Amino acid sequence: MHAATDTTGPPFADSADDRQKRRDLRQMKRVATSMLVVAAIIFVIAKVAEDDGGAWVGYVRAVAEAAMVGALADWFAVTALFRHPLRLPIPHTAIIPKRKDQIGRSLGDFVESNFLTTEVIEERLRGADIGRRAGEWLADADNAERAGEAVADVLRGGLEVLDDAEIQKGLEHLIESRVRATPVTPLLGKAIDLTVEGGHQQRLLDAVLVGISGFLDDNQETFRNRLYEESPWWVPEPIDDRVFAKIYDAVGRFLTDVRSDPSHEIRATVDKRVVAFATRLRDEPELLAKGEALKEELLDHPDVREWIDSLWSEAKRGMISAADDPDSELRLRLVNSLHRLGQRLAAEPELQRKVDQWVARALGYLVENYRAEVSDIIASTVAKWDGESTAEKMELQVGRDLQFIRINGTIVGGLAGLVIHAIGELL
Repeated sequence: MHAATDTTGPPFADSADDRQKRRDLRQMKRVATSMLVVAAIIFVIAKVAEDDGGAWVGYVRAVAEAAMVGALADWFAVTALFRHPLRLPIPHTAIIPKRKDQIGRSLGDFVESNFLTTEVIEERLRGADIGRRAGEWLADADNAERAGEAVADVLRGGLEVLDDAEIQKGLEHLIESRVRATPVTPLLGKAIDLTVEGGHQQRLLDAVLVGISGFLDDNQETFRNRLYEESPWWVPEPIDDRVFAKIYDAVGRFLTDVRSDPSHEIRATVDKRVVAFATRLRDEPELLAKGEALKEELLDHPDVREWIDSLWSEAKRGMISAADDPDSELRLRLVNSLHRLGQRLAAEPELQRKVDQWVARALGYLVENYRAEVSDIIASTVAKWDGESTAEKMELQVGRDLQFIRINGTIVGGLAGLVIHAIGELL
């Protein structure tokens, strides 16, 4: 597509290089114009002296006359590229200001057709050894540090421009959909199975037994008082004491026996009941329904909702803080990973080949799919330039060389005039 022309003002800054080129251009213009003036003076002198002079004066006049014609013609041609000669609106002059949009489009098409092609990219990359060079560069610890800092800057910049509301909404949807799609009780049943396979339930039972023993010891007096309250009034207190002591000792010995005997029948009973409960969790519809109801209640709980809502903001804050801190675990791991990657790249030709192929494919994809956009950027950028400023800028780049056309035109014109005059005299 063609961009609309915008001639709001000159788009170029006047750099030191431009000022030097402008001085060189003025100097060459003075040389070319001086040659035209000299030719004109010689022509006038020769014309005046032609009647009284010899035949050679006619040759001089012819040379000067043709030199002027050549100089004027080439001056007109060179000037017509950039502006109207003598500010006269002569047709087909000021070509660059008038046709800068077409020139920009043609330049964009030229770059697209001749530079932005997979063939050119592949030929350029064939001997570049990007994988090897990147590996050798990253193998240096200081370079890996700089690369890590650059990657951290990119990460931080990417995080800062993301739409937090959209990311949070997407994260909430992902968590809730995954949780709702996963049945709770079969998952618990599987967890119990894994616990039994690893014997972890026995260690849990040991912890429970220890806890019960400690609970009994801490509350011995409380249990003794409760026995007094429940015992009939006519039972003597010494008998209550003996009964309590016997029961208390029996319970303590039982707990000790279970703890000390890995093959105790209580342990086997616990295993059977745990396995049976795991089976029920996987298979019983009633337990499945209760698990799903509990899951929905948990998802709707205000504390859980607040936790889900804060996930992205907390994660983002943590990643930005880690990216800014050179001593953070993220930065250290990133630098170490880049350093190790560089060492591998520098030492493994096969990995270098894979990197080279990946870079070639990536650049080829970009060229094939986006080279038209590059062409449009060139065309639209040129279209926004002011016509006169564009012509002036282009004249600064090539105008000095174009002045040699004027000089050569003066010389060639003079020689042509000499030849033509000599042929005329011979005829």
